[in-house]
Amino acid sequence: MKFLKVLTTVSCLALLGAVLAPVAKADGWSKKTVVKFSGPVEIPGVHLAGWAVLPAGTYVFKLMDSQTDRHIVQIFNEDETKIYATILAIPNYRVYPTDKTVMTFSERPAGQPEALRAWFYPGSNSGEEFVYTKSKALELAKSANAPVLFTSAEIAAEVTEPIKAADEVAVVDLKRAPVMAVKPTGEEVEVGEVVTPAPAAAPVAAQPAALPKRLPATASTMPLIGLLGLLSLGGAFALRLFEKRAV
Repeated sequence: MKFLKVLTTVSCLALLGAVLAPVAKADGWSKKTVVKFSGPVEIPGVHLAGWAVLPAGTYVFKLMDSQTDRHIVQIFNEDETKIYATILAIPNYRVYPTDKTVMTFSERPAGQPEALRAWFYPGSNSGEEFVYTKSKALELAKSANAPVLFTSAEIAAEVTEPIKAADEVAVVDLKRAPVMAVKPTGEEVEVGEVVTPAPAAAPVAAQPAALPKRLPATASTMPLIGLLGLLSLGGAFALRLFEKRAV
């Protein structure tokens, strides 16, 4: 009976672990981050009408899709009941991760809201560099004196209904949109001018060549024949000596 009681307890714990595991993985995959802005922040992407600039407050950032080299980030209100924006981002690598969330902004003239530039999740080397429209990217590049990512594709900036699925037209358009970077001079350059790709995985070490199954027959067999002859003579001598003793 005691054994059955222990077995039942272990089975219940295993079942509980199986139920809770997917939840923990989902949170890690979405990189859910709660952010509090002390002032207004301008955002790119497809946003709800009237929400191109987020007022000061608390927001939730989550990764909607990261199956390709382009990521879709969504911004929610604090209790996640409303989606304010859906933004295209390109992964940007950093050598030294931090244990805190890092948000970077493009410099703006006095009196204008800060413009969201990138988001790095705690403990992660890879962050999200946000993509703006070309006109806005050029404006930000001039004020920050640094290149900014942009897309020249005609994508709706405002929507009346929040985007909730990865297969909606707006999300598909964001994934397909060509992405470049623009310098303060207006010159268009490759994405690599702004983001740093993750380092390539180290090559697998070459395996040592397999040893031959049989050694090459380079040595002579004569010494072996001589040794066998001596052993035969010794055996004959011992046998003769045994016969004499027996008589």
